[in-house]
Amino acid sequence: MRLLLDSHILIWLMDGDARLTQETRNLIASAVVVFASTASIWELAIKASLGKLRLDVNRLAVLLDAAGIGEMEIARRHVIAAAALPSHHGDPFDRLLVAQAISEHLQFITADPKLAAYSGLVTVI
Repeated sequence: MRLLLDSHILIWLMDGDARLTQETRNLIASAVVVFASTASIWELAIKASLGKLRLDVNRLAVLLDAAGIGEMEIARRHVIAAAALPSHHGDPFDRLLVAQAISEHLQFITADPKLAAYSGLVTVI
């Protein structure tokens, strides 16, 4: 299985947060490839700079690299796909992540149940 992790899943994984179940940890560990989107890093960096999130984005990048989590860069086709999605969810970062998952045929792992309306590729934990 090929996975794309939502922003909060990345934080939970890197922090060892109990909200990330052992079942989900096993799913991530057994995946053929796991990606973090550039959009997630951007979103988290913005929240950290605004004081909404306590996070060292540089440390996060190092941890992601050490964990073997690849970077899903934002491509033109992802932006176009995000613009074409129905309005189930208003958050532009989430819409872009779903569009990336759909465009690249990745299972998108999230805790946001609203995103399940977009595709069978969305797995809500």
